[in-house]
Amino acid sequence: MNDKKIRIIIVDDHEMIRQTWKMILQQNEELDIIFECSNGEEAIGAAVELQPDIILMDINMAPVNGFEATRRITKLIPTAKIIGLSINNQPTYARNIMQLGAKGFVTKNSSSSEMIEAIKTVYDGGNFICSEIIQAMYKRNNNSL
Repeated sequence: MNDKKIRIIIVDDHEMIRQTWKMILQQNEELDIIFECSNGEEAIGAAVELQPDIILMDINMAPVNGFEATRRITKLIPTAKIIGLSINNQPTYARNIMQLGAKGFVTKNSSSSEMIEAIKTVYDGGNFICSEIIQAMYKRNNNSL
């Protein structure tokens, strides 16, 4: 492991969710939560100002949702690495946010180890889709045969 920590911004409109992810992720010495935002508008400003390594982006927020914030951030910072977050486990959510520039998607049902795997994979330049979405895609494809 190198000495550089992965700098992360958590974006979610629920304070309890932000605090929980922060508490879990800060237990990993490779991760550093540098800022928290409660909506997409804040996230855009923080991304530009702080240039984080990873942004964990909730999708359902107001006034600016995660889809729109992701679109705007990746336009302003083409190298931005965003992981979409949602309670919704529909594959279309993952596909839509990744088409807007996100590099990963994790549901809020995912384990902390899967979230950490997503962060490290995306940080290293890969894409990540959580197992819950992959299983939903597999079921849907098999049901349509």
